[in-house]
Amino acid sequence: MGQQQLLLLVLGIVIVGLAVVVGIQAFSDNLVKSEADALTVDVARVASDLQAWAQKPVAFGGGGSSFQPNSVDVDFDNLGYPTGDQSLTTCTPGGTDYETPNGSISLAITGATAATITAIGCATDGTTRNTVVATVSGLGAGDISTVVN
Repeated sequence: MGQQQLLLLVLGIVIVGLAVVVGIQAFSDNLVKSEADALTVDVARVASDLQAWAQKPVAFGGGGSSFQPNSVDVDFDNLGYPTGDQSLTTCTPGGTDYETPNGSISLAITGATAATITAIGCATDGTTRNTVVATVSGLGAGDISTVVN
């Protein structure tokens, strides 16, 4: 009877250990996916605000149907987003990027109504986990596409 109990005890410890390892792995995978989702929401919000800004007349502080009014590219300051050293992320501290708790977002104007928005998410140790790129190809709702890497 003693050997059976010892065998069951060892078997129980092994099963519990495996369950803990599987649970930690599932949590890690879910964390990466939720961070990618949060970055996608941030990028879509910036793209939508960019389009809304471009649709406003220049007289009202908008772009007058362009991301480049008066041959000057729109930036985060025009859109009302704070830039500079906010110390919210560890991937790209400071600079002209917009930082959120989810990561750092950069904006590149590629044409009169075309832009690329790149968000880089990072772990607490500074390593990059997710990159989300949104391409804006016009001023309509269907002109925004995102890719998660």
